[in-house]
Amino acid sequence: MKNLIWIAIIVVLTSCEQQKIGFVDNVKLMDEYQEKIDVETKFKAKVDALTKKRDSISQAFQIEAQAFQSKAQSMSQKKAQEEYGLIQQKGQFIGQQLQQEDQQLQASGQIEMDSIVSKVKKEIKAYGEANGYTYILGGGDGGSVLYGTEVLDLTDEIVKILNDKYKK
Repeated sequence: MKNLIWIAIIVVLTSCEQQKIGFVDNVKLMDEYQEKIDVETKFKAKVDALTKKRDSISQAFQIEAQAFQSKAQSMSQKKAQEEYGLIQQKGQFIGQQLQQEDQQLQASGQIEMDSIVSKVKKEIKAYGEANGYTYILGGGDGGSVLYGTEVLDLTDEIVKILNDKYKK
């Protein structure tokens, strides 16, 4: 009986291997990752350019529509309705083109951000494997870590690795 108890204790002690756990503040990591900052800056510049283009086209279209209104008073009703229909079609076409450009811009931005998230996940996994971590949890807004001691916070280390690799 004593031998059975000792065997059980030895099995329990050997199976209770120490697990190494750390966490990363996802929000801080992404806020400080230079590649993500650069992509956001580039995307914002593209959005600003598209906004200026949209404003310019809208302003030109409004001028054209106002000119038509002045001209329409001297036209026959039938001719005015025909031209109004053409201006309406042109407005719809312009709106559709601008919307399509906006959607393409959003899609390309999403692809770039997805690529960055993928890089970050791969780097966290590589860091965990290289440093013997059993788990690296995600924290920050909406993360799974509600509290963690600073000793277990790997955020700064991961950010440094990512930024160093990005600089190269």
